[in-house]
Amino acid sequence: MIYYQLRNELWKMFGKKRTYIGFGAFLLAHASILLIFRYWQGPRRDMVHRLELLGYDSQKYISNLTMAVAVLVPVAVLLMPLYVALVGGDLLAKEVEDGTLRMILARPISRLRLALVKWLAGLIFSVVLALALGGVGAAFASCLFPSGGLFVFLPMEGIFSLFGPGQGWSRYTIATIIVSANAATVMGLALMFSCFNVKPAAATILALSVLLTSRIIQEIPYFHDLQPWFFTYHMNYWIKMFEQRVPWAEIMQSLSVLFGFNLTLLIIGCVAFQVRDIKS
Repeated sequence: MIYYQLRNELWKMFGKKRTYIGFGAFLLAHASILLIFRYWQGPRRDMVHRLELLGYDSQKYISNLTMAVAVLVPVAVLLMPLYVALVGGDLLAKEVEDGTLRMILARPISRLRLALVKWLAGLIFSVVLALALGGVGAAFASCLFPSGGLFVFLPMEGIFSLFGPGQGWSRYTIATIIVSANAATVMGLALMFSCFNVKPAAATILALSVLLTSRIIQEIPYFHDLQPWFFTYHMNYWIKMFEQRVPWAEIMQSLSVLFGFNLTLLIIGCVAFQVRDIKS
């Protein structure tokens, strides 16, 4: 029965137009950024200068893979949380707004089961959206740029790395898969607020407010020693996949912190939904 309920939730979710806003935004963002890289010489000239200054062959590394990563990082950090929170905030609050929650709970299912099925549906959406983000970037970049190695320069993260095509694609693929954990975290945060007596828009805004507040405080130089206490700090762990030597211990530590954070959000949301008065 859980399978059939989950299938119906997915059917309902992917039947809404707003579910596809994120996919459309990714298409537009990738197309815009990659076209600028392709036809405007300024950004590529800076890459070429940096590579040739260190004695590397720029023609080998100004490739589809390099451009895909150049788009993946900002889009995953800035755009993806917005569209995941939009769907997560709808999962339960929208049922109340549409007046369908009472009808759902009139069936022989518990509130806990309903909340867990909603969370599973949101988790599946988060994974699909993250994979679509990486797939769209790779597809667009492959249409506009030749194949080659991977060049990653992220000064804020202290990353300057060069990889061959095979190793570069494996790093890109693993990073894209791991990004889904970030999407699931933001979705869980929005779903937790959706379990309270708030409108869908309010649940989305609250989730984004917590996310941005955590990121802002984390970036304040005077709070540098407190960074590991903020969940947004651990949401950046996937970028470490592009370091020359992958720090697997740090990545697994951040994954475990995010797992605990997601579990806590799910428990708080289930408890809030369990004691909530849906008759008022």
